[in-house]
Amino acid sequence: QVQVVESGGGLVQPGGSLRLSCVVSGSIFSIGAMGWYRQAPGKQRELVADITVSGIGNYPASMKGRFTISIDNAKNTVYLQMNSLKPEDTAVYYCKADFSRGPAYWGQGTQVTVSS
Repeated sequence: QVQVVESGGGLVQPGGSLRLSCVVSGSIFSIGAMGWYRQAPGKQRELVADITVSGIGNYPASMKGRFTISIDNAKNTVYLQMNSLKPEDTAVYYCKADFSRGPAYWGQGTQVTVSS
């Protein structure tokens, strides 16, 4: 059974940093890419960043500069370093794993709250 488990969320003050982690396990197929998405209350889920297993990251224009995605293939883990956080970054952050075959899998999400 495939599991996608996020961790690292929490409460942080504006201007602070957080590092999210996402571990994937249980698939018989290799990972093709992984990504981070977020969903704020009343808004649609949006892409924060994604990355291939070769380490090529992709960021929407609105996410460039403060977020950095990285991957550790040996650990089937993807990270999201978030710096200079703003209240508008408050959201549930979800990890998505795309495999060489079969459907993509999502984690349950981790809450990030940016508030003083």
